[in-house]
Amino acid sequence: MKVKANGLQIEVDDSGADGSQNERPVVLLIMGLGMQLIGWPDYFVRPLVDAGFRVIRHDNRDIGLSQGFEHAGQRSVVWQSIRQRIGLRVQSAYTLQDMADDALGVLDALGVQQAHIIGASMGGMIAQRVAATAPQRVLSLTSIMSSSGARGLPGPRPEVARGLFNRPTSRDEDALVDFSVKFVNLIGSPAYPNDPTALATRVRTGIRRAYRPDGLVRQMLAIGADSQRPTVLAKIKSPTLVVHGDADKLVPIECGHDTARRIPGARFVSVPGMGHDLSPQLSDILMRHIIPFLREPGKAA
Repeated sequence: MKVKANGLQIEVDDSGADGSQNERPVVLLIMGLGMQLIGWPDYFVRPLVDAGFRVIRHDNRDIGLSQGFEHAGQRSVVWQSIRQRIGLRVQSAYTLQDMADDALGVLDALGVQQAHIIGASMGGMIAQRVAATAPQRVLSLTSIMSSSGARGLPGPRPEVARGLFNRPTSRDEDALVDFSVKFVNLIGSPAYPNDPTALATRVRTGIRRAYRPDGLVRQMLAIGADSQRPTVLAKIKSPTLVVHGDADKLVPIECGHDTARRIPGARFVSVPGMGHDLSPQLSDILMRHIIPFLREPGKAA
């Protein structure tokens, strides 16, 4: 369903849409770069619902079925990367703070006063912004495979960096599926590989739902433009859990350590063999940390 959030049409999935879960504590899930709300698979959502939470997912702006920014045009990622390296500000159509305001707008549209915020990758960066911007709205923050964005942190491994700038050979559906599956496997978890058939099915479902590569680029530039977030993290007062895999080739684990160091009182959990994905086995492991954390006294009030 669509809601009006922060002046935009944002696509939302709400496990409590029928009103049956209005008394439950809310978990808002924020997905990462170029990923749709279905990037939070049912095998991640269901354990949270079964544990007594109302789970809300949304498509970030410019991706999935949410409002796009085609009118903003497209800037060169290569040129903006050069600007960043020489200390100039990255130019972007919108900011991660705008996307955090979208997330808060989703809660407003659904009449939710407070929520646990869980973000993965870029979604973790947005979640950090939400927690810093509206501490009274955030019961807890969980940042998964994300980063503080501080200068000097290690970036993607070379083969992953090249993969980020590669493009599929055509827009034929099979070519798009093959391209995406290869990249997911490149950044995935060596200890917890995806089932090839199930992964291809999930990727194909996402492509059929929406395929918006220009939105992904605009989101990438929003990440690059978010240079002030490292200093903002000290403002976060919410109980915080930072989870990161030690085999992450896209956002190395040092980025998770730095995030936890910058957020007062944050708890850090390293997951051996975890890369940059949410395979079924990994979701089970993450839930062993996340659900007890959400249930701690004072968080679900």
